[in-house]
Amino acid sequence: MSELNISCIITDDEPIAAAGLKGYAEKTGFLHVAAVCENAIQLNNVLKQQPADLLFLDIEMPYITGIEFLKSFPNPPKVIFTTAYERYAIQGFDLDVLDYLLKPVSFERFLKAANKAYDYFSAERTEPRDYLFAKADNKLEKILFSDILFIEAMENYVAIYTAERKIVTHATLKSVMENLPPKQFIQPHKSYIVSIQRIRAIEGNVLHIGKYEVPISKYQKEDVMKRIL
Repeated sequence: MSELNISCIITDDEPIAAAGLKGYAEKTGFLHVAAVCENAIQLNNVLKQQPADLLFLDIEMPYITGIEFLKSFPNPPKVIFTTAYERYAIQGFDLDVLDYLLKPVSFERFLKAANKAYDYFSAERTEPRDYLFAKADNKLEKILFSDILFIEAMENYVAIYTAERKIVTHATLKSVMENLPPKQFIQPHKSYIVSIQRIRAIEGNVLHIGKYEVPISKYQKEDVMKRIL
């Protein structure tokens, strides 16, 4: 068995499809099925208690679609979409999913997607970093995670604030978040990422970070307080 163990959750409202994916995953030797959910609401509850590396996520489900769930869940795991409909492919890749499996899924095609996930997590785990590079003023600047106070979205740019400076770079908040260690950073608002260790006070729906104030979205308040406290 591979040394890399990828924790995954399968979500599909069709029991036969879910069972098939579970059987495929068990054959790989590196995918560990942590849970099987019938819909996105159940998945949402499971993720609150049991984080996962990877989601095999059906798109058309009752109550809320896989795409709607992915857009609404803060800092979701990496996703491989599974669906019977090709029309969702573009939306899927716009959401930066690892792969898109069209039902009925053959084991050969499943394995190709699983290997893509293996390569992604292998690179992520074997190259731990404590910094990121941001392009500003025609040069790449190295920024230590420990120096970051918070990051603010500015349309097609983000501003990275440290105690000494503000670096503006062309990027999305989502792409930056993917390069940050999730245990050290939190997204209290759709326009902000915050270093947990840099929070010096919480006042109502405001985080005090150095001389700055960062808002907490009312939709994120409960999760933010759990993470911080």
